[in-house]
Amino acid sequence: MSASSNPLLSAPSLPGGLPDYRDIAVDDYLPAFEEGFSQQRSEIDGIANSAEAPTFENTVLAWEESGRLLGQVARIFYTVSSADATPAVQAVDEQLAPLMSAHSDAILLDPRLYSRIVRLHEARDSLGLTEEQRYLLERRFVQMTHAGAGLDATAKQRLTELNSRLSMLTTTFEKNLLADTNDLAVVFDARDDLDGLSDGELSAAARAAADRGLPGAFVITLTLFTGHPALASLTNPRSRQRILDASRARGSRPGPHDNRPVLLEIVRLRAERAELLGFPSHAAYVTSDQTAGSPEAVASLLRKLAAPAARNARREKEALQSVLDGDAVRAADWAYATERVRAGTLDIDTAALRPWFEAERVLQDGVFFAATRLYGITFRERDDLPAYHDDARVFEVSNEDGSHLGLFILDLYTRDTKRGGAWMNSIASQSELRGTAPIVVNNLNVPKPAPGTPTLLTLDEVTTLFHEFGHALHGLFATVTYPTFAGTNVYRDFVEFPSQVNEMWIYRPEVLSNYARHVETGEPLDTAVVERLEASGAFNQGFLSSEYLAAAWLDLAWHSLAADEAAAVTDVAAFEAAALADIGLDDAAVPARYSSAYFAHIFSGGYSAGYYSYIWSEVLDADTVEWFEENGGLTRANGDRFRQRLLGVGGSRDPLEAYRDFRGRDARIEPLLARRGLVA
Repeated sequence: MSASSNPLLSAPSLPGGLPDYRDIAVDDYLPAFEEGFSQQRSEIDGIANSAEAPTFENTVLAWEESGRLLGQVARIFYTVSSADATPAVQAVDEQLAPLMSAHSDAILLDPRLYSRIVRLHEARDSLGLTEEQRYLLERRFVQMTHAGAGLDATAKQRLTELNSRLSMLTTTFEKNLLADTNDLAVVFDARDDLDGLSDGELSAAARAAADRGLPGAFVITLTLFTGHPALASLTNPRSRQRILDASRARGSRPGPHDNRPVLLEIVRLRAERAELLGFPSHAAYVTSDQTAGSPEAVASLLRKLAAPAARNARREKEALQSVLDGDAVRAADWAYATERVRAGTLDIDTAALRPWFEAERVLQDGVFFAATRLYGITFRERDDLPAYHDDARVFEVSNEDGSHLGLFILDLYTRDTKRGGAWMNSIASQSELRGTAPIVVNNLNVPKPAPGTPTLLTLDEVTTLFHEFGHALHGLFATVTYPTFAGTNVYRDFVEFPSQVNEMWIYRPEVLSNYARHVETGEPLDTAVVERLEASGAFNQGFLSSEYLAAAWLDLAWHSLAADEAAAVTDVAAFEAAALADIGLDDAAVPARYSSAYFAHIFSGGYSAGYYSYIWSEVLDADTVEWFEENGGLTRANGDRFRQRLLGVGGSRDPLEAYRDFRGRDARIEPLLARRGLVA
């Protein structure tokens, strides 16, 4: 095997360090991974077997220098496996999962390497390290200790077996969910069944049906979360119920895509692994190396918020009764009734706002405009640079002085090969040590209308676009020496903070007036509507807070089980019901944002025992929004401060220290409570 026969073995060939996906065949991935494994194993062996006394340079720095090829190949592949997972790519992913797990364990559990790290850590005060070097040494010591490097040989063997099996199970969970999401997409034969949808939404549904060989029909594809944007508009209650039933059935039907036995095994093995590592539960294991510190701290926050959220949701449900002519409020009806109440009491019809949210204008004149005003960066689309899929667009991002900052890729539309939800990932990370610039990707799942039809976004989709771009900015702005600290490589319960902050610009007058213009007439959104939107910030927050908190509590409940408790759970639905009753979020009309069988964040993503991080980060976010408002909002001075003291440091210092440096104090919870209407 050579670079000439496998393009993954060479440095990316396109400008900005972008790989040329046109030259990469699926069969190239596994051989390239094997070569990457081999190279890093050799590099780590060289460090671990060195006869020289350990120094920062010959141990920690050498470790940072290792695995360059493997990291490059992994970022290239996992971008595709999440956004364009063809059957061939899925087959590679399944083969790769245990190999990646074994390789990681071979490094993190290496007693020779751990011995050198321990010796350096013990002598850290006398090594003359810079702040970033010292923090890197601290993180490597914690990482290896947390991974189990201090265990005996027998325990390490079992740990390796557990990690390998878990990697396979999480891959299986995601594969099952993608397949069941596609299988359960709801087919409607009559246009009348979809009364209430816009022409653009109907166009997207017709296109989805045609793509499945169902000309003349309409297909509503499912979103990752329990609800669905169409539920707010559909006038036919039977149609709403069909969509919600399909959404909630994913992964929990007997058959080849049943995720219930998969998730039960994941829970059991995670609990066993935590016990092996000396922790009472997986949640205790995870939170011990997060800013939260313990599951008790997380539970305390969630319980503090759950009671007022449930109270507000009950009040909201009472208000919905009149819209439904006194009928009981079902989960399938909540969004529809809510929009009717919103239209009646606040004079806002969010569905009618879609013509003001044309996707290209939101991107260019909203998301990019705000970033330019705040940080001075500019964007130029590079039609000459191909991405991994025809729908993915590449933009070159430059600093205010014209210097190259990185590349940004936007992949907006849903497809059957793309996993649900929205996310950011990196194809390349910034590192002064390696001389690399960032390439970041934002993925959304917006239905794609027929050619020639504009893409009109819902207000939720506008929010998602701004949110994910906040992650992108975090990845683009990092200015760190070591790749370990690049971009979004921060504590899980801190990573959502920058993305949530970026949502604040959606309603900022100078931003909203720039992008919210009617797709046909160019007329700006009426200022009275804007004022009502701003005034409605706490509207429906009882429901929104409750559905989120319910999901966060389910995550914590599953992962707070001790090993013997986890082994005793056999009924997923019964466990969920008991957990939600425990925290008082068991209202049938307000289902959890994710039920366990399709809770990809925690059973196939990186958020196990960490879904609380959104609300944990929102404490910082709301406090930061208050700071921006107190200091003049969208100004270059504010942007520079936020970029330099928070976004730019990546993971190179303790995030709460970085926050105190930015804010001048710790965050207060009061702005969050006010934002969500949770003040008594």
